[in-house]
Amino acid sequence: MSKVVAFGEILMRLATERHLRFSQANFFDVTYGGGEFNVAVSLANYGVTSDFVTCLPNNDIGNCAIEKIRQRNVGSNHIALGGKRIGIYFLETGAGTRGSKVIYDRENSAIANIQAGQIDWDEVFENATHFHWSGVTPAISQNAADECLRAVKKAHEKGITISSDLNYRSKLWKYGKDPKDIMPELLKYSNIILGDIDTALFMLGKTKVNPDYENLDTLANQYNLVVESCPNLDIIATTLRYSISASHQKIGGVLYDKTKVLKAQTRDVTPVVDRVGSGDAFMGGLLYGLINPDFDLQKTLNFAVAACCLKHTISGDFNLTTKEEVLQMVDGNTSGKVSR
Repeated sequence: MSKVVAFGEILMRLATERHLRFSQANFFDVTYGGGEFNVAVSLANYGVTSDFVTCLPNNDIGNCAIEKIRQRNVGSNHIALGGKRIGIYFLETGAGTRGSKVIYDRENSAIANIQAGQIDWDEVFENATHFHWSGVTPAISQNAADECLRAVKKAHEKGITISSDLNYRSKLWKYGKDPKDIMPELLKYSNIILGDIDTALFMLGKTKVNPDYENLDTLANQYNLVVESCPNLDIIATTLRYSISASHQKIGGVLYDKTKVLKAQTRDVTPVVDRVGSGDAFMGGLLYGLINPDFDLQKTLNFAVAACCLKHTISGDFNLTTKEEVLQMVDGNTSGKVSR
């Protein structure tokens, strides 16, 4: 039986309502989320045992986040308590031609100041089959990057499948390090990577190639440039997003397994309710498909794209869909009719 452990930061999300601008807001809607936790929620919804590891302040707000983790049927037994504050992000949801806007307030958060020894990774990885992290965590601070590396090395030592979402966020790399100073050492242990080719090459300190995702004949060679620096890599996938407007997206995906490139059907998503967390929904769908012995790689990719599309219709960070709902979209049911 599979068990996925995810490591990262859970954030308090403060969002304006009804597409209001920050300057119009008199109050914010409070929810919680974060890239790695969102993946754990997706997997739990699909019936996969999932644990989330983080560091939170030992106060009422930290307890609220832990309660939210438990509400989503994600394990919380290995959360370290320490620090003084939870990370926050403010969201202004766009509409039409006006894009959404995110402002981070996560400097000196609990996980940014995490210390060696706060998390017992031997204990965390007991019975685990998969470990998931993303590029957001090492971008927060040197401490978070160091802890992520400890986790990755321990997971590799134990033969656990390691997945990573590149999740490049330029607003977060502010502590004097570039991704190329940190990410190559982390990514060399990854078995599964989600991200576009040029982001991967940038993080690995290599020259970008401006890939054409419509030309499958050239993609394999370009993906191989990433594989060269990641000796344990088995699968690399890329979400294809064509943004018509903030309210209208076209979503597709490609996957490379070192032998062939697969592509999924591109789907229209309109109107978009909430784009945040849609990449995490793709990652959750990808991992579920790779874990599921009944899925081949094409069905895995199709499932990931469908999950990503459905997340655009749901408010909040989490993809609150069941595997049956995702499979309905995979099978072509996109009518949106009332289920009676």
